[in-house]
Amino acid sequence: MVFKKISLIGTSSDSIEDAVENAVDRAEDTLDNVYWVEVDEIGVEIASVQGREYQAEVEVAFELAD
Repeated sequence: MVFKKISLIGTSSDSIEDAVENAVDRAEDTLDNVYWVEVDEIGVEIASVQGREYQAEVEVAFELAD
């Protein structure tokens, strides 16, 4: 087996947890053979948005097809 890892940034106006879920959901919708996700960084943007924007950077690992 050979895996590839990519970074995604999920966002949410509600919570960090929702930002992570959004990134994971998108990965599962667009990639095959997703095996695991690691949360690398979390943050909250407050300067350029009216409310708060929660952000979660995740690394997604998926198996490469033969």
